[in-house]
Formats: sequence, C-alpha cells, structure tokens
Amino acid sequence: MSGTDTPRGEKTNEILFERARELIPGGVNSPVRAFGSVGGTPYFVEHAEGPFVHDVEGRCYIDYVQSYGPSILGHAHPAIVEAITTAAAKGTSYGAPTENEVLIADEMIRRVPGLEMIRLVSSGTEAVMSAIRLARGATGRHKIVKFAGNYHGHSDSLLVAGGSGVAQQGLVGSEGVTPGAVADTIVAPYNRVPVLDETIAVVVVEPVAANMGLVAPAPGFLEGLRAECDRIGSLLLFDEVITGFRLCRGGAAEWFGVIPDMWCFGKVIGGGLPMGAFGSSREIMAHLAPLGGVYQAGTLSGNPLATAAGLAAMSHLDTDAYGRLTAIAESLQEGMSKAFDDAGVAAVMPRVGPLLGLFFTDTEPTEFDSAKLAADNGVYRRFFHGMLDRGVAFAPGAYEAIFVSLAHGPAEIEATVAACREVAAELRPQD
Repeated sequence: MSGTDTPRGEKTNEILFERARELIPGGVNSPVRAFGSVGGTPYFVEHAEGPFVHDVEGRCYIDYVQSYGPSILGHAHPAIVEAITTAAAKGTSYGAPTENEVLIADEMIRRVPGLEMIRLVSSGTEAVMSAIRLARGATGRHKIVKFAGNYHGHSDSLLVAGGSGVAQQGLVGSEGVTPGAVADTIVAPYNRVPVLDETIAVVVVEPVAANMGLVAPAPGFLEGLRAECDRIGSLLLFDEVITGFRLCRGGAAEWFGVIPDMWCFGKVIGGGLPMGAFGSSREIMAHLAPLGGVYQAGTLSGNPLATAAGLAAMSHLDTDAYGRLTAIAESLQEGMSKAFDDAGVAAVMPRVGPLLGLFFTDTEPTEFDSAKLAADNGVYRRFFHGMLDRGVAFAPGAYEAIFVSLAHGPAEIEATVAACREVAAELRPQD
C-alpha cells in the first residue's frame, strides 16, 4: 500500500519517505530535503500558514526555512492566496503575453537603481544560466568568474565549487558535467577581488553569500569588483535570487550602493510560485532575442499565476515592511546568540539586514574554506534535531541561511529562543 493510499491515521513521515524512495531518487525532488547531512527522516508537510508548517503526522513547527526565501510574508498569506485563486479561475497558462508581466516588470525596475529591462523565466537557475549567455553574447568574450561557495543554480558551467546543496552533498562539482562545460569558468575566493583580463565576459557574485551559511561581503569587496570590471570592460552580475527584494526595496544595489551591469532574481518575486528573472540596461538586453542574436525562451515564462502571486507579495513590501523584517531577524539573532553565550557554546550568527546565518565556531567566516570548517564540524546536526524535537524547523543543512518572515511575531521568537536555550545546554562542551 502506498503512503498516498493509506488512511490518515497510518500516513507517517516514515511511510511516505519509504514510498518516495521507491519512486523518486533519494525520495526527494531537491537533494537537501533528504536530510542527508543531518540524518533522520524528513517531515512531509501537509499544510502551512504564517510562520508555521504542519507535517502529515499533525506536528506543528515554527518554520525558518520558509521555502528557502520566497515566503517573505509567511505561508499562505491571504493576499497571495486570493491573487492565485483569482488568476487560476481565468486560466493557468496561455503561451501569450499578459498585463501582469508588464506590471511586475515595471514594479521591479522602479525599485532597483540601474535596472532598465527584465526578462521573466521560471527559476533562479534559468535566470543565471540565461544571464551568463547574454553576457557572453553582449561582450563577445567566453570566460566567466565565480566565487567558491557561491551557488548560482545547477547549470553546468556554474556547478563547480558551489555552495548550498552541492556542498551539503560533499561535492566539489557534479558528475555529468564535462571538462569542456567548466573550461571557461574561473573560481576565485569570496571576498577577494580577482585580477581580470580581456577574456572575462562577466563576474557573477552573490552580493551577500547566502549558500555557505551567511557570509557578508567584506568592506570594499563589491566596490572592488565594480572597479576591476570597469577597468577591463567585463560585466558585473549580481545574483540576487536570495537578496533581491529581501534585503530592502531595491535589493543589494540599494543596500550597498554598488550598481552591477546585470541582475538575476527569484524567490520573493514569485510569491511562492516558480519564477525568476534576469535584467540589465536597455543596451545589453537589446542583444536578447527577438531583438538580438542571444536566444532564450520558455513556455511557462511569465506564468499568470506566478506573476499574480509576485505582484501580491511585492505590494506588501514597502520600507516599513523591511524595517519590521530586519527587527524580527535582529530579535532572533540577539536571543539565540545570548542562549549560546550563556551555555558556553561557540557560535556566531552573522546578519545582513533581515538575512541571518548560524555557524558553530568562534570566528565569523569570511570565505568558503572557513565556512566549510564550521559547517562540517558536526554540531549543526545536533542543533537541528534538538530544535526540531522542540517544534522549531531550521534548514536540514548547515550551508543554508535562516529565513524569517513578516509572520514571525514575538511569541514565535520567544518560543524559538526558549528552545534554543534547552538545546544549547545539551551542546555545552563537557569538562
């Protein structure tokens, strides 16, 4: 009997995971969900609302995964649910332009300094893959520079030395990626400005590294990248799939005052539905078909449900909302940090605005090697299960950021900190 056929009383996480492993590689549709780096059985979500997720066994968790970033308003926000429902009643996909595509493009461009045109796609991976192709087409150059520990999706040329799920699996790349696919990819250490030459089409960077835990850009790093790209005529691409419209209204360009040549977005802009986007100046975007010779297309690009959900989400994200989101992250950071300090547990919680990380180490990492040492020391696994047993869900891997939402209130923060105090006591080093 399959898990989906069992009566509700017999439907357990274990039964569903066992059945899933027969039908889906590893039992999951994205590797980190398999709990491989933390051990145990994944919880299967039945429904969610606000700051909570509920599994099929009826357990409720305060959720700091929030779909790895899209649920900035919290799960099942009424405005988003209404927008999706209204859109779905009119049809789910047309293969033709819609007004909402124009409206969400306009909303993004008005928010982001320097952004002039965008193209909607269906995922962050697709956005970065397409932007890299556009950069090569616009410059006539072939090589790209990326940074160790930055994750830009699973396209072949960008999987080398990636963070997030790649690092979580203990991989430096991926089987099936040919040497030729990465021959034009140069990997540099994060927070160090590389010396470029005239073969480099584009430098792609997470302006805040959020796929190796959370690593902030060092003072002068982004500015240095801007200057070096200008010196040699290379393009600078900000991968804002995570930071875009989460740091602030205008994303990293507004936050840091550094304007790249190109952007990639995802997560927040889809309101929880699959959507990504890439954009640049009118001059660079003119190289993209049907205006120019760089081809890119997508049957579901600009999907009417996703654009409706994205517009609903962004309508709630004004300056005040970002102030509240940052205050929530700061409150969580202060409470948990004190819990670790009081217990004598070595832990740091870097924060950039509303983005938050956690490393079990004395010193805040600044690049991938030090982040990897902290992530792989085994402490996070014990922390994760201790918190999960107490009804608090963090990401099942030490390389992910902590995502708060506007639905996390004082009661949820207080409960999380209380649970953290109990877990920290269990993590206390033994004399």
